[in-house]
Amino acid sequence: MSTAVENLLQILDLEILERNLFRGRSPQSGWQRVFGGQVIGQALVAAQRTVDGDERVHSLHGYFMRAGDPKVPIIYEVDRIRDGRSFVTRRVVAIQHGHAIFSMSASFHKQEPGLEHYLPMPDVPEPDKLVGEKQLAEQFIDHAPEAVRKYWQRERPIELRPVDLTHYISGKKLKPEQNIWFRATGQLPDDPAIQEAVLAYASDMTLLDTSLFAHGRAVFDPSIQVASLDHALWFHRPFRVEDWHLYSQDSPSSSGARGFTRGSIYTRDGVLVASVAQEGLIRERTR
Repeated sequence: MSTAVENLLQILDLEILERNLFRGRSPQSGWQRVFGGQVIGQALVAAQRTVDGDERVHSLHGYFMRAGDPKVPIIYEVDRIRDGRSFVTRRVVAIQHGHAIFSMSASFHKQEPGLEHYLPMPDVPEPDKLVGEKQLAEQFIDHAPEAVRKYWQRERPIELRPVDLTHYISGKKLKPEQNIWFRATGQLPDDPAIQEAVLAYASDMTLLDTSLFAHGRAVFDPSIQVASLDHALWFHRPFRVEDWHLYSQDSPSSSGARGFTRGSIYTRDGVLVASVAQEGLIRERTR
């Protein structure tokens, strides 16, 4: 197991304080605020640990309200909204400094057979034919902004391989679409709950950036302020995050200082396992 993956699993392993009350910590990596995917993953773990049956999460909907402070723990309070025969509903509030920084509703469903269909995966190059992160850093790191250099040099639990590098090496205005292969950089436990939490963590990556493609801007651009506002994730079928998955994204609209992006997550053999939607703040800074 890679050190980054091991650290991620430790971060997702919340401390139990009391019934329905959990405490999570953040990695001390130098970021000024907590990564949104971490809060989503930890909130999902908190909800999972209050589900006593064999129900599995099928959807979650969250809102970011304040930036998380990585220097102090995050308290997760779970409200057991409903325990039905087929569905279980939980509401989670993440708290820091006496205020809510994130709220999430999650629904769990007993597995049962039903009608099956899904849209096909886009026809894109296989991940083995693309430039890996190490090679990408070696080629472009010297010419990248300092914030980008620090990002690519840090060991991370999720490896990303963009199908097209144009956005990452130029300021061209592009069609607001993106396809990225991703996988965990080490082996994960077989527990579906952990697999789901890690996918939730990864699902927050690159979405805001896709909404900037049409404007020739990037999330590291110091002239704009970007932040996730909400996040929705639907789980359709089983998966293993150690395997390559394609994250196919498009941004139908940006307006009113907000950008909206959708994502579909496919296994390498083209099976749709999850869908994502997110709106984020895209505000031009005034001097």
